[in-house]
Amino acid sequence: MAGKILIVEDEAAIARFVELELRHEGYAVDKTEDGRSGLDQALAEAYDLILLDIMLPGLSGLEVLRRLRREKDTPVILLTARDTVMDKVSGLDMGADDYITKPFAIEELLARIRTALRKRPPKAPDALLTLGPITMDTARRQVRCGGQAVELTTREFDVLRLFLENPEIVLSRETFLSKVWGYDYVGETNVVDVYIRYLRSKLDAACGRSLIHTVRGVGYVLRED
Repeated sequence: MAGKILIVEDEAAIARFVELELRHEGYAVDKTEDGRSGLDQALAEAYDLILLDIMLPGLSGLEVLRRLRREKDTPVILLTARDTVMDKVSGLDMGADDYITKPFAIEELLARIRTALRKRPPKAPDALLTLGPITMDTARRQVRCGGQAVELTTREFDVLRLFLENPEIVLSRETFLSKVWGYDYVGETNVVDVYIRYLRSKLDAACGRSLIHTVRGVGYVLRED
């Protein structure tokens, strides 16, 4: 297999054409048609490269790229109908590896993909985070407790990851909002309580005991009592 590529493109005809050409070249391909689902997919799965349209419903391609770069360095090639210098500069400054302007020849796109993949640094060994019976494989985004798989949503995974990166440390709701939801999040802080309740329920069931503890008036801590 040549690699796994995510296409985030709202023009169905273009997305299907590129998908067929990539599959013909031996790539595994997923595709989404709006910015929000594209970001969720990019964060949830391990891709070798992402083809990201700039003009997307939900979230723009540049906003998807900005949020993605907080957590991952997956190579990104921007697809754009715009041919202005500022669009190109903005995309590259936000961390894009390359861009191609529509309409494009598929041969050129394939060549740019090969170039971006060659530039990619070797994959680091899988990063494992552990505490007691909990093991998190951050590369594969998998969690196990005592050998039992724990199915988590993207947000629940990110909350648990922050816990595991700060074991035995009490974390405030504001810390979770900043690190998991983003510094620009606008909303109620009780969203943290809701997701920690979901996460605690799943971990309690899998681990057979409670590992997330509430510190009244302060926040939450992951530890073994």
